[in-house]
Amino acid sequence: MSLAFETSGSGDDVVVLLHGLFGSGRNLATLGKQLAGTHRVYALDLPNHGDSPHEAALDIPSMADRVADTLISLNISDCKLLGHSLGGKVAMSLALRYPKLVNRLVVVDIAPVTYPPHHSEILTALQSLNLPAVESRSQADKLLSGLVEDLPTRQFLLQSLRKQGQSFCWKFNLDALAQSYDQLRVGIVLGDSPPFSKPVLLIGGEHSKYIRPENEPAMRGLFPQFTYREIAGAGHWPHAEKPQSFNAMVEKFFAAA
Repeated sequence: MSLAFETSGSGDDVVVLLHGLFGSGRNLATLGKQLAGTHRVYALDLPNHGDSPHEAALDIPSMADRVADTLISLNISDCKLLGHSLGGKVAMSLALRYPKLVNRLVVVDIAPVTYPPHHSEILTALQSLNLPAVESRSQADKLLSGLVEDLPTRQFLLQSLRKQGQSFCWKFNLDALAQSYDQLRVGIVLGDSPPFSKPVLLIGGEHSKYIRPENEPAMRGLFPQFTYREIAGAGHWPHAEKPQSFNAMVEKFFAAA
């Protein structure tokens, strides 16, 4: 089952971009545009997100399998891979499960550990929204505002609200994401795979709570060649908050291949 994607650039040097929970490949469009001058870029919609197929609840390894299947169907046998948040976990799993497909890996503001249920309130808010009664995005924003106070978070979520016929719906598969949420929070394990021995860059935001010093042993055990870089003034979305610094960091790392 192939995933939806947008592609830009040209050539044999391929970059694959994976977005975070509730998002789509377009969330990384600024980086994709920057890299398209020297790479063929594929920004994928993860399973149950964006324009990709909706299916049953999936765990991280299953998502990684869907991405790998898509790359193979596109005749991509070697790529530079970047994933943010949930996409970072999927990217880590992909690199461990299919190491021949990945020559360099960038993980953005996520560690291979189990996280508390940070998104439970958002899931509850989204499920409580009566979409058939919604007549506009502004109305949806107003209804959500009582449950999701942070305006940037609401704006991010509403990017995935689309008009279908006479009513609105979410691009992401809300029911499946809610059912699989506990599986998406869990850490990455080696299983039968050896550690990924190729270069890995972990990028964290200075003010993010997702990267902690105590995460280093878990990361080092899976990715012994990883290095960590922090972006000053950024939180969990450094690609959106500090795009110039973020893009330069990624470009330099990918150029070193």
